Amino acid sequence: MTTIPAVLPPVPREKAWTRNLPASAAFGWLAAGWRDFVTHPAASLSYGLLVFAVSAAIVTGLFAFGLDYILFPAFAGFMVVGPLLAIGLYEKSRRLAAGEPVSLARMIFVKPASNGQVLFTGVLLCLLMLLWMRAAVIIYALFFGLRPFPGLDHIAPMLFTTPVGWAMLVVGSAVGALFAAFSFAISAVSIPMLLNERIDALTAMGSSVAYTWNNLPAMLTWGIIVLVLFLLSLATGLVGLIVAFPVLGHGTWHAYRAIRPSSEGRS
Repeated sequence: MTTIPAVLPPVPREKAWTRNLPASAAFGWLAAGWRDFVTHPAASLSYGLLVFAVSAAIVTGLFAFGLDYILFPAFAGFMVVGPLLAIGLYEKSRRLAAGEPVSLARMIFVKPASNGQVLFTGVLLCLLMLLWMRAAVIIYALFFGLRPFPGLDHIAPMLFTTPVGWAMLVVGSAVGALFAAFSFAISAVSIPMLLNERIDALTAMGSSVAYTWNNLPAMLTWGIIVLVLFLLSLATGLVGLIVAFPVLGHGTWHAYRAIRPSSEGRS
């Protein structure tokens, strides 16, 4: 009888991957991301501009089709698929480290070492995003029934001035925190790993969870940095994504290399 080996996260071995990184390491990743951003900045700026244009088009479409009630869940979903969208930025950082030429075309048409496993991971992340958005709609229906969405101009008073609104905020925040923690753990370094190594999607996501857990202070700090910069981008009408998204993408690559320094890559 053929035995099928189980797919498990790697066992922590000496020099195999780094554990117990301090919280301050996250700021080093951010600084390294900025250095990669200002090196051949046109490529990163163009990439950020593409992300901004697609995001703005989606938001405009939601309003045009009367789907503004899923706007906030959609923003949360962006945080889920963001690591996948940043794969071209990881490629630029990898090329800079390897002394290879950098261009926008090479960042868009990326050839991951894991081949189709990146696509499989992307499908899983998109399904998670859709599940998160559906959960948000269900929570709204549970607390407010079949009442139509009042629009962005009236949603704040409804949420913050009524007991039902406060209850929905508490429950919604708790459910959202669970989705956010899970999505961050499985995608924190899995996409850079799939870009750089011949590894399957489930192993990469499981490894990402293990790396996150064993470097919790640094990864929590990095998650807060990502959230703060994303909220600042929202405050600027998404224009801030043009700079913030590339910097965070490059920084994520350096987070992966700091946690998994022994990986030869492109194996």
